[in-house]
Amino acid sequence: MTPITKRLVACPNCGNLSEFSPTNAFRPFCSERCKLIDLGLWASEQYAIPEAIKMDEMHDDFSDESFKP
Repeated sequence: MTPITKRLVACPNCGNLSEFSPTNAFRPFCSERCKLIDLGLWASEQYAIPEAIKMDEMHDDFSDESFKP
């Protein structure tokens, strides 16, 4: 019988090694603290996929017919 080896992965937040298994409730994070820090970054929209703004998608507030200065 082969021994079961523990799979260690780097925590996405702090980089410490943590066990990636069902016994680690915070996987892939090493702790609840690191998990909550990451959640906070998502909630404050710190993570975003950059997308170039196309000129035809930009709208000019002054081009609106209903706008009268």
